[in-house]
Amino acid sequence: MDALMLSRLQFAMTAGFHFIFVPLTLGLVILVAIMQTIYVRTGDQDYLRMTKFWGKLFLINFAIGVVTGITLEFQFGMNWAEYSKYVGDIFGAPLAIEATVAFFLESTFLGVWIFGWKKVSKKAHLFAIWMVALGSNLSALWILIANGWMQHPVGYELRNGRAELVDFVAVIFSPYAWLKFFHTVSSGWVIGAFFVMGISAYHLLKKNEIQLFKKSMKIASVFGLLSAFAVFLIGDFHAAEVAKTQPSKFAAMESIWETQEGAPVIMFAVPDSENERNSVEILPLPKLASILAYHSPNAEVTGLKDIPKDERPPVGLTFFSFRIMVGLGTLFLLLTVLAYYYSRKGVIENKTLLLRVLLYSIPLPYIAAQVGWIVAEVGRQPWIVYGLMKTSDAVSVNITTSQVFLSLLGFLVFYGTLGVVDIYLLFKFARKGPEAPKNAQTAGEVQ
Repeated sequence: MDALMLSRLQFAMTAGFHFIFVPLTLGLVILVAIMQTIYVRTGDQDYLRMTKFWGKLFLINFAIGVVTGITLEFQFGMNWAEYSKYVGDIFGAPLAIEATVAFFLESTFLGVWIFGWKKVSKKAHLFAIWMVALGSNLSALWILIANGWMQHPVGYELRNGRAELVDFVAVIFSPYAWLKFFHTVSSGWVIGAFFVMGISAYHLLKKNEIQLFKKSMKIASVFGLLSAFAVFLIGDFHAAEVAKTQPSKFAAMESIWETQEGAPVIMFAVPDSENERNSVEILPLPKLASILAYHSPNAEVTGLKDIPKDERPPVGLTFFSFRIMVGLGTLFLLLTVLAYYYSRKGVIENKTLLLRVLLYSIPLPYIAAQVGWIVAEVGRQPWIVYGLMKTSDAVSVNITTSQVFLSLLGFLVFYGTLGVVDIYLLFKFARKGPEAPKNAQTAGEVQ
């Protein structure tokens, strides 16, 4: 492997690992804020204990997520210096706003929330957790605006061999970026919901704190159902935007080789890139790809054969990742409907099979998020900035293969250790459950 391939592996590994923690933060913090809101409105001590239990798991995940995110930005200067020189003026602006505004907001109010129990009023304390939720999701917004520009560059001019920013408003309000933001954060909300539902299911199966975890399950199932529906709805609009701005990615997502009107969605195929065809096709659904792309059954969809070979993404990986993402998204809708239905009827603790399925489903939204990221980033290749700069032109010219290999090895050890620590702490405190109320006078002081 050369420095380019190792640099790609390193960024894929570090970004993929970081993206394990970020989506849970986005979803879990909102659920904690909802639970605390119900406590402040009702005074029900179950919701206070619930807030602190899930809040502790949120803090563990948040802390490790921040650590893994710091290293990512350094790589732009170390491994991807040519990219930074070419588009740094544009790409750096939203990242700077994310660090100085959104992360500052999130971190400041997180400190108030952690240390503010009984030191500020209940309403001020509640306000703090909602500001943490807002800051977390605003951080995602600015990062995805930066990524959205890489996917669909707007608001720039090429001057002196560089892309220079001429219209920051166009960058901020790029439809591609906003669709990607809402699709990504809503998938994070699904992860948060399944995390809460899965751990709640574990305790209900163990007959532990039944009333408290029934309430947790009900809140998470409602939130999960709305979020899963949002993922599907926004995903439909996002797919149409991809077809318009990145026809090569859309063609790879559907493994469409010939440009055609009324293009079908093929439920299963085995793409054969060498011979430019699908060696196996099962259950084609006529006109559905045209409907997804342009909301018209007879619209023309560009095939891969009309895209130069050196500008096509890896078709098989993009195609199968997209199928896994959509399949899991459908499963999430079904499971959240069932969880909400039985929670609403008040009999969820008796549905042993469903509880087991929810428990073992905790990893599935993570897998869906990872393959969704593969569709977005691998499907964009060979471009690092679509249509403007290829990934092979973006790598630093003065780094050696051995340097990248050693740093990749270091990241593997460092991130592997963090992963073990995170899983151990989450497993330990999730299995332990909430602290028991001490008595009527001190129940509000449970830590």
